[in-house]
Amino acid sequence: MSRRIILSATTAVAVLGAAGAFALAQAGEQPPALKDSAVRYTAPAAGHDGSLSFTTQITAPSGLKSLKVLAWPKGAFADKPLTEKDMKNVESATCKPAGDDTQHCTYRVPVTATEAGQDTWYVATLATGKNGDTVFADKSATFTTR
Repeated sequence: MSRRIILSATTAVAVLGAAGAFALAQAGEQPPALKDSAVRYTAPAAGHDGSLSFTTQITAPSGLKSLKVLAWPKGAFADKPLTEKDMKNVESATCKPAGDDTQHCTYRVPVTATEAGQDTWYVATLATGKNGDTVFADKSATFTTR
């Protein structure tokens, strides 16, 4: 074999290897991403509590450490917007593997008659990857308590 062919083949292998390593490194650095989020609200009735159920799919290449969820009524943070820091001590959703880097997460909570009112509510989320990356959304979902 000529030196030119060997040198070209070696260079091509090195370039492809570097590109593959770069792609893997970039994938591991991606923050968690939510998709297919849905909320279902059932109003309390006749002495029985209602319920709130929030579900979402999260893709986190580094793995998912936690998903914090907070349902809050419109106007609750009128003076000061809800922040990522406010989410640190709220309840977590229950998450189960649903594919390579994907988790299916569910958050359920009972709703009493005193908590329910005819108002617009939002669901805030804070997803934290195992690498420490976070994604905060103060309005991942919206629902009305009617």
